Amino acid sequence: MRYCFSFWFLISIFTITSITNANAADPKKISEKRDWAAYTFSGEGGKVCYIASAPKKQRGKYKKRGQPYALVTNRPRKKINGEVNFIAGYNFKKGSEVKVKINKKSFKLFTQQDGAWSANPELDAKLVKAMKGGNRMVVYGTSSRGTKTTDTYSLSGFTAMKKRIDKACK
Repeated sequence: MRYCFSFWFLISIFTITSITNANAADPKKISEKRDWAAYTFSGEGGKVCYIASAPKKQRGKYKKRGQPYALVTNRPRKKINGEVNFIAGYNFKKGSEVKVKINKKSFKLFTQQDGAWSANPELDAKLVKAMKGGNRMVVYGTSSRGTKTTDTYSLSGFTAMKKRIDKACK
């Protein structure tokens, strides 16, 4: 894997604070394949499993930007399977949308602060299906300062890691 331990550790810590409260246990890496890694942890909301990846390529005329990444999360107690989320590494322009392109399919997500989300579970399911069938994913966003960004993710290892969290979080 090309990413260093500290990168995945930062993703794990950020994800915990983003998707649960501070009472959650530390995440445990359960598997890794190519460009995706799988994690699990337990919190007040029950067991949570997620996969994460960082972009292979980032474009945009920005001076300072945090690390962007993509997440797909399962929360069985809340009956959530395959919730897709993108973290930009900056706050999005208020009211803007993020465009995700996988092969010839395009998806639009709403933004809130530094995250982009689909509008409903049906769109998440379509995104996950496209991610399983694709080899790369391009995410287009606009920062609160108007900077346009393009992040290109590899989908190598995605399907195996999605299966891994589906098994871990039945």
